[in-house]
Amino acid sequence: MISVATGHRLLVAFPFVLGVLIWGWLAFERRVAKLPPRPGFFRRNGWPVGIYLMLAVALWLLGMVVLPQLFMVELSFRPKLPFNQIGGPRDVYTLENYRYFLFGSTTSTESWNAVHLRSFATTIMSALFISGFNLLLCYPIAFYMAQAATGAQLRLLMLMLIAPYWVNEILRAFAFRVIFASSGLLNTMLLGAGFIVEPIDFIGRNIALFSGLIYAYTLLMVFPLYNALDSVEAAQIEAARDLGAPWWHIHLFVIVPAAKSGIASGCTLVFMLATGALAAPLVLGGPSAMWFTPIVYDRFYQVFNWPQGAAYAFVLLVACLIVVVAGLRLLRLNLTDAAR
Repeated sequence: MISVATGHRLLVAFPFVLGVLIWGWLAFERRVAKLPPRPGFFRRNGWPVGIYLMLAVALWLLGMVVLPQLFMVELSFRPKLPFNQIGGPRDVYTLENYRYFLFGSTTSTESWNAVHLRSFATTIMSALFISGFNLLLCYPIAFYMAQAATGAQLRLLMLMLIAPYWVNEILRAFAFRVIFASSGLLNTMLLGAGFIVEPIDFIGRNIALFSGLIYAYTLLMVFPLYNALDSVEAAQIEAARDLGAPWWHIHLFVIVPAAKSGIASGCTLVFMLATGALAAPLVLGGPSAMWFTPIVYDRFYQVFNWPQGAAYAFVLLVACLIVVVAGLRLLRLNLTDAAR
């Protein structure tokens, strides 16, 4: 087994190796895409501004993203030990936390950890559904904002989209619980109108949970789509119309290919945040809501097994990255396109 001291040395070297690999990957994608040469970063911004931006971004990424993630990864390979035994002979790297995720035991592999694995798969599939539904919901809004709305209409729509986010996420989740509760606003209206004879269990059927998550990330889908659709030339749309193309053909073969970068950005943001949602599943989830993030939370703050919680969090992070990269490859985009 690898000692903790050796692991710490590997962690120090890892950010530099990762930086070189990312730089090489981006350079390779740029060469494969045959993008035209452009002025360098320092030539565009000047040396003083360029150095400041490079240092600020590097320190922020290193202190707020890279090092915490590396600490989580390193912790996930260590056993749960009393404080006085940390750093001792029993503090060695092990796969027992990942074995527990798969089999529900650190020693036996006879049966699968069905509850946690089912929750993990349900979270990934639900996040994909939420991303797709948000895309279908927000695309017409973003298209109207980018191609049809006047200046006053655009400002009003922007205000209507942004204003709800002035309220805290937890308060918004409790507001949805009030709306979807058995004695809540929606059931009261349906009963009063005579559409139903008894309250519908929106929370137990997870309708409240999915509605809350879809609503929570609407803004994160609309803005990337709007940014991409705003760059589509109106002349392209008019030319397609003049050639007799129906409206669905124009959107499918003219507008959507030009807006692929916005679609990728919006879906990536919504998917990553939906898989990591914690407040909404806790507040809006019913008895059958098996979201994975509350299980990760319980590993940390109920079981007090931080290495196991770190392993669960790392597994979720890797799965999300695999799904995002696969989606980008499916759309034939690279990371640079998705970040535009």
